[in-house]
Amino acid sequence: MSTTLPPAQPPVLAYGHETPHKLFRARGQQWADQPALRHKKKGIWSSTSWSDYYAHARATGLALADLGLQRGDAIAILSENRPEWLYADMGAQCMGFLCAGIYPTSSPEQVQYIVNDAGAQVLFVENQEQYDKVTAIRQDCPSLRRVVITDNKGLRELDDAMVQGFDAFLAHGQTLARTRAADFDAAIDAGQPDGVAFLVYTSGTTGAPKGAMISNRNLAFQIANVHEYLQLAPQDRALSFLPLCHIAERMGTVFNPLALGQIVHFPENASTIFNDVREVAPQVLFGPPRFWQKLHTQVTLYMQDALPMARRAYASVTAEGATLAQARLDGQPVTGWRAARYRLMQKVVLSNLRSFLGLQNLKSAMTGAAPVPPDLLRWYMAIGIDLLEAFGLTETCGFCTSMPPQQIRIGSAGVACKGTEIRIGPENEILVRGPNVFAGYWKLPAQTREGIDEDGWLHTGDCGEIDADGYLHIKDRIKDIIITSGGKNITPSNIESHIKFSPYVSDAVVIGEGRHYLTCLIMIDQETVARFAQDRQLSYTDFASMTRTQDVVDLINAEIERVNSRLARVEQIKSFRIISQQLDAEDEELTPTMKLKRKVVARKYAALIDSMYAG
Repeated sequence: MSTTLPPAQPPVLAYGHETPHKLFRARGQQWADQPALRHKKKGIWSSTSWSDYYAHARATGLALADLGLQRGDAIAILSENRPEWLYADMGAQCMGFLCAGIYPTSSPEQVQYIVNDAGAQVLFVENQEQYDKVTAIRQDCPSLRRVVITDNKGLRELDDAMVQGFDAFLAHGQTLARTRAADFDAAIDAGQPDGVAFLVYTSGTTGAPKGAMISNRNLAFQIANVHEYLQLAPQDRALSFLPLCHIAERMGTVFNPLALGQIVHFPENASTIFNDVREVAPQVLFGPPRFWQKLHTQVTLYMQDALPMARRAYASVTAEGATLAQARLDGQPVTGWRAARYRLMQKVVLSNLRSFLGLQNLKSAMTGAAPVPPDLLRWYMAIGIDLLEAFGLTETCGFCTSMPPQQIRIGSAGVACKGTEIRIGPENEILVRGPNVFAGYWKLPAQTREGIDEDGWLHTGDCGEIDADGYLHIKDRIKDIIITSGGKNITPSNIESHIKFSPYVSDAVVIGEGRHYLTCLIMIDQETVARFAQDRQLSYTDFASMTRTQDVVDLINAEIERVNSRLARVEQIKSFRIISQQLDAEDEELTPTMKLKRKVVARKYAALIDSMYAG
């Protein structure tokens, strides 16, 4: 199938280039000796320059072409974040091949679905764990011709003509580059603004994933405008830890650096992320609310063990910070002795706190992808960090709204990004139009027409409102709105976000569709509740027994009552149950991006839910 769409508007220029791949080539020359990537291996950081980054991508792209791939053919990547992900991705894109990322947590069946749907001919996998998934399904993947393994530890003796190590694959490409480098340049020059750059498979809370086609024009538009919401300088540090399959991380790791020149750091593994934040001390950091909540929880736990004097100092300075933050939110200037006093408190107390978290150099802190507890945003403001909300989808190639740094409004996702139109349609649905709107769903023309109307408006499936100043307020997914038996419309995500601000709660699912009142399933935070249990010398044998401990139940009840006191009567939680196991993406209760699959959770815990309405 063709991957080039009829031109709709004139090309968007990103720093003088109409495709991101031409800009990539220019940056490889312009910033040749500057570090582009850093990767931690066995505790040591190694650097890759922009010229080497480009050369490795070129070698990978030429090696793919040598396998016989043609423009419009597809590859897939099944790996955690690492430089080789980028070499394969950018090498493929520059040659005109489509790249589809696959979440590392995917099951063999999910891998098979994406490989077959994309028609991937080459699959890059990280290690033996991911390769084992491939061996289970490759006989059912007729398009698959080659598997390339990045870390072939334990597989070096493997004798399989279909399988090749990444180092050997790269070396072959480097050999080809000595005589065929011009082929790579020609492929870059042949790329068209409205050509499809890559596929992003939506994680989706319902139904099979759909391949969203992201065009060169989408990318160029976002690259050209990224400076509007990221205030960074060349060589500032970024950390790549969210899955590269996700559009937000793809933009932050692969494309934003083409504009701003930040150095992307890859942690050794996902379990070290919080230590790596401290070590890297990045200038830019994007994470979902769950990530920022975890940092807040670390402070909560730390202060529990701190000396009384330190706890009093922390309470005093955060209280003062909260007061000044509220003054900012109310548009009231803070000057004179009060401002000077707070600056002193920042220097004496808060600078140490931010260093403890690794946030001492932070210029741009952003969050999105899920509702953010307002109290969490206020806490970060109180310690001197403006955590800015943004709104975007895979189908908008990343952000389509962002929060003006000096005009923060809690409870809003900000205003429309430059060149993007936002309006509210029927059922209060948020509609988006602009050069960032994707090219459609791969091989799904009917679903594309459902998603993008004749006037070019993308129907997001989210409901919200726009206030008089142009700020977007997101309510919930339309399909997640609860209608009680009394006919009241409830937005569960708002209630859940308040509950999840508690350090003792990692997730919450509000129930109430067609019911007389609202109830809630609670997943406790194992670390903080275990600390609570230890401090009180509670007796339990495992996680499940801990959830049944009366003191723990009382603890969560107090958190629920705290939230209820701030809600309208119809929104209050009348009963709750603690889930006796952790929700897990591998059990398909969560998406790979950690969003709840409400219907899955409701089916699995139907008996528990019914018990809250019995009698």
